[in-house]
Amino acid sequence: MALDRWIALVFLLLCLVYGYSAFFVMDAGLPPFMRRNPVWPSTFPKVLAVCGALVSLAVLLGFEKGAGEPKQGEIDYRRLAQYDVGRAIALLLLMAGYAFALRPVGFIASTILFLTLAAAILGERRMIVLIPVAVVAAVGVWYLVQEVLGIFLRPLPTFL
Repeated sequence: MALDRWIALVFLLLCLVYGYSAFFVMDAGLPPFMRRNPVWPSTFPKVLAVCGALVSLAVLLGFEKGAGEPKQGEIDYRRLAQYDVGRAIALLLLMAGYAFALRPVGFIASTILFLTLAAAILGERRMIVLIPVAVVAAVGVWYLVQEVLGIFLRPLPTFL
């Protein structure tokens, strides 16, 4: 079985477990007054589980692609060592570091640092353009979330 089908099988199993918890475990703890609501807290997880299971079944059954060799631009799992996996791993580690740095460093500084480093990893070399764009994006997202939506985001480091 091809690599994409193995991944789809694992994804299907995850969706089934997630769907079981959404359909049976989450609904069992609802208070009686919420059981009459048309939309429950478990509605979105139910939709996600069903959609994920359908997509993974489509991949398992081979509906998403035709037969033959991979087309131009598709990932060929047989030549995985020829791809630039180092950049992908560096981006994944950078994302994890960003998640851990949000509270102690603050949203604005960690987002600017993340956007700058991620763009540099992906090959952007014009720092004169990159840094102002990262600053505007970080401050703009913080303003929208904090002031417009009213969700508190720690903008500065905890020691300030």
